[in-house]
Amino acid sequence: MDRSMDRPLDPRTAGRRFAAVMFLFWLPVGLYIPSQVLLLSERGMSLAVVAGLFAVHSVTVSVMELPTGGLSDVIGRRTVLAAAGVLNLSALTVMALGTTVWALAVAMFLMGTGRALSSGPAEAWYVDTVQAHSGPAAELRTGLARGNTASAAALAVGTLTGGALPLLLSLGADPGARLADATGGLVLPLSVPGLLGAAVGVGFVAFVLTALPEPPRPPATLRGVLRGVPATMLGGLRLGVTEPLVRRVLLTSAAAGAALASIELLTPGRAARLTGAPESGAVLYASLACAGFLCTALGSHCAPLVARLTGSSERAVLTALGVSVSGLVLLGTTAAWDSGTAPLVLAAVGYGLVYLGLGAAGPNENDLLHHRVDSSRRATALSVKSLALQLTGALAGLAAGSLPIGPLPWLMAAAALLLGALLWTHRLTPAPESHPTATGLTERV
Repeated sequence: MDRSMDRPLDPRTAGRRFAAVMFLFWLPVGLYIPSQVLLLSERGMSLAVVAGLFAVHSVTVSVMELPTGGLSDVIGRRTVLAAAGVLNLSALTVMALGTTVWALAVAMFLMGTGRALSSGPAEAWYVDTVQAHSGPAAELRTGLARGNTASAAALAVGTLTGGALPLLLSLGADPGARLADATGGLVLPLSVPGLLGAAVGVGFVAFVLTALPEPPRPPATLRGVLRGVPATMLGGLRLGVTEPLVRRVLLTSAAAGAALASIELLTPGRAARLTGAPESGAVLYASLACAGFLCTALGSHCAPLVARLTGSSERAVLTALGVSVSGLVLLGTTAAWDSGTAPLVLAAVGYGLVYLGLGAAGPNENDLLHHRVDSSRRATALSVKSLALQLTGALAGLAAGSLPIGPLPWLMAAAALLLGALLWTHRLTPAPESHPTATGLTERV
């Protein structure tokens, strides 16, 4: 038996490995984002078909979110994370090489399942490891912030790289055209970012299996999984209803989902109107997406500082969400102008403020959540949080799309996020600096 598995990693080492896992997981996502729609179009898919493929992904994530979170709590974090990596690299490979609707639908299903599997286990592993080393009152906020920073940085680096690769392959001797000819059109220049992401996925799986030791668990049996996963799911849902702090985190996540869905839906058209042409609008949107990821990384990095300056994780969440609300208000107030330098600059500032605030809020919310939830329900609680964000985001996207173009959709999103921020105007727990245990928290309203 490997005795190293019996000794939990120290918090510093666990934090570094958590950040590395988050970077390696999200880098492939960033790589394929810029080329995904263009590649599908190049394969002859209409926009309606592309929308249907995205729907397959969204529905799969929503359906699988809770079961996979429960699975992580029952059989272990590392196994589920490795499975997520295998599914993601398989999906990216099929996505890069697939030429039929059915193959691409399978890719979206695999990608959605992998995304659901990945929602929570890495963060749950980090919290479990730190608390096993330092006790349930261990400081978590700094490590969580670094993990979020690594995720956002990976998306930013991946987006820039994935957007540049097809262009670079078309320069000079046009190696992209030669590659397409050599493979009979199977590998296009737009396929390369996805294939590179699949290669990174291999490294992710290897790192998870070798660098994330877990405490020994009883061997999982089919009967135990079939009984344990539903029970864990119900426990996570019950926790969101009965625990005031957990309920507050879930409602805040739902508000953030409404804001993010509105931004993602409205920004491409807004960018085109601001610049005067779809082509220049696409360039602006790509630049804004990268800037948004960088602002999220900066906000996450500053999350511990915000908590220290405000005096608690709760006040840090309130302050950070206030910054995001101000950004949405700025986006709303400038939506009446379709062009011009001033609206462009102010809208970009507002866009950055939204992501900066959400980046700072996330680690502080999760710091509170993990001190309330024990290890047996940790990944499930994170899955419930993710599900709240996604489902509310889907509804908000439909609502925003039905409203007339102008300030109203943006201000509706600002109002939703403001309601989420107002939830934190009353305190439920002592300040995190006292690091209460999961059983020693008392409600104080």
